[in-house]
Amino acid sequence: MASTPPARALVGWRLLALVYDLFPALALWFATGAIAMALHRGEPVRADTPAGWLELALLWLVTGAYATLSWRRGGQTIGMRPWRLRVVAPGGAPSWRAVALRYAVGTLSLLAGGLGFWWAWIDRDRLTWHDRASGTRLERAAKAG
Repeated sequence: MASTPPARALVGWRLLALVYDLFPALALWFATGAIAMALHRGEPVRADTPAGWLELALLWLVTGAYATLSWRRGGQTIGMRPWRLRVVAPGGAPSWRAVALRYAVGTLSLLAGGLGFWWAWIDRDRLTWHDRASGTRLERAAKAG
C-alpha cells in the first residue's frame, strides 16, 4: 500500500505549537534572567539601560538556540511534537543556515503582528514567510496506527 504524503501544517497547528513552545522558552528566559540578576548582585536589570538591551538580545539568542537546535536535530521543537509537526527541507534535514534564517524571519513575522504566519492563508502553497525565506516547510505527519 502506498503511503500518503505528509499534510502541510495549517496556521492553526502552527499557532498551537507556538503556544506549547512558550513553556520551554519561559524556562530558558527565567534561567537567563536569574543569571543576569546574579551578575548584577541581586538587582534586576532595567530595560532602559544597555544591560537591559543586552539581556533582551541574549533572550532572543537563547530562544533561537532552542529552536534551531531542535529543528536541526530532529525537525521539531517540544511544542511541535503533540501536533506531529516537523520542519523539513528538500532532500532531508534543513541546514544550519536554513534554520537560522527561519528563526530570524519568523521573529520578524511575529514582530509584524504575525503577518508572515497569516500569509499562509493566501499563499498558493500555504507557506509562511519563514518557510519561503529558508527553503523549508512545516509538515504534519499522519496519525500512527
